[in-house]
Amino acid sequence: MPDTKTSAAPAAGKRPAAINAIWLYLIVVSIVAASYTGTMEEVGKASFESAKSAVTLALGLIGAMAFWLGIMKVAEAAGLMKAITKAVKPVMHWLFPEIPPDHPAMSAMIMNISANMLGLGSAATPMGLKAMAELDKLNPEKGTATDAMCLFLAINTSSVTLLPLGVITIRAASGATSPGSIIIPGLCASICSTAAAIFMAKLLANRSKAKAKTATQTAAAEPAQTPEAASEVKPEEPELSPPGVVGKIAAYLSIIAVIAAIPYSIYNKYNNGGLPDGVLDYVTTGSTWLIPLLIGSLLIGGYLCGVKVYETATDGAKEGFNTAVRIIPFVTVIFVAIGMLRASGALELFTSFVGKYTMWEVNGYWIGMPPECLPHALLRPLSGVGAFGYMAELVNKAPDSLGAFVSSVLHGSTDTTFYVLAVYFGSVGIQRIRHALVAGLTADFVGMIAAVLFANLFFGR
Repeated sequence: MPDTKTSAAPAAGKRPAAINAIWLYLIVVSIVAASYTGTMEEVGKASFESAKSAVTLALGLIGAMAFWLGIMKVAEAAGLMKAITKAVKPVMHWLFPEIPPDHPAMSAMIMNISANMLGLGSAATPMGLKAMAELDKLNPEKGTATDAMCLFLAINTSSVTLLPLGVITIRAASGATSPGSIIIPGLCASICSTAAAIFMAKLLANRSKAKAKTATQTAAAEPAQTPEAASEVKPEEPELSPPGVVGKIAAYLSIIAVIAAIPYSIYNKYNNGGLPDGVLDYVTTGSTWLIPLLIGSLLIGGYLCGVKVYETATDGAKEGFNTAVRIIPFVTVIFVAIGMLRASGALELFTSFVGKYTMWEVNGYWIGMPPECLPHALLRPLSGVGAFGYMAELVNKAPDSLGAFVSSVLHGSTDTTFYVLAVYFGSVGIQRIRHALVAGLTADFVGMIAAVLFANLFFGR
């Protein structure tokens, strides 16, 4: 065993993580492109503005992370997370066989994936960071990503999306004839993307079976340690004090009041007695209820189970502050590289050359990726805000065009790979990301191809 560890260390030193070269050449390409496009001044400004934006974003995450980690702490103390985990245990055990089924990492991953599927990005990120922190407790080699971490990140960057609510809202506001028509093609494309992510992560993990065996054996032996993680919840159990009759009545009356408010709110919103115009209006209206109902359900569930909701939530919120501070360096360096690349004009040079080859004619119809969608496809893995802004601009200009439709489907079926890796791995100090980037970019590529194919198939139908 000692020999294995000492021999692994030099190997790690000889082969730096791929992210080192990628980050370096994002900056180098930006400088080279700027020297030809005359945008050197813009690139210099972008380096400072991007660094400032990264810190602003990280600080802005503190509140959301503190709050949602507090909510999750209440759910854990009440045993609600274990109940959720049990419902999807077979699938999660197949995906993550090295993680003990009752470990807190399982429930946190499930909550994160579920939030992503429903388009609840504000809730998904804190849950994902909690999952990474729990996964790191099972990590036998600190600073190096485990197979489970790589797979979880790959699924995150390609998550199956049931309701791309942000994109639908933009299409509706821009006057698209059928704003919700992207739901089915987006779902099909994101399924392909997620399947590719899982396949690639599993394939690359199996190429290093010696390491995988070591990690699995350590994780299997972890139940001797997992009580430490479980102790965060179990000591609460003897102190659980379920509410009395009055408290229970008040809680159940609150639930009844919310359920009764659903038809009342519909009545008030739609012309004093009218009905929503089609399924999309029901979906849009219901989406505004998702986050408040999720918060209320977890808190009332914890209260009825006897959890001291305020004290437990504040204990969990403390973790959010520490995590937000840890990710600032990682987010900053990624944001600077991406900001310089966008300002340099490198993306425009690439799309002007490649764009003419992305459409082809079949039976008199042009199909494929419209050239105006290429910048969006290139921006999507790099910058979520930049990609969303570009997509919104395309939709606003011509809401019923093929380009706007393709861009809308593409945005809803892929994610910001570099940002996700920087934030999630940065939160637990992972330096060697192993195959996480390859799996994530593979998912992006497959998702992009699938989005183009399904968008062309469903366009105008």
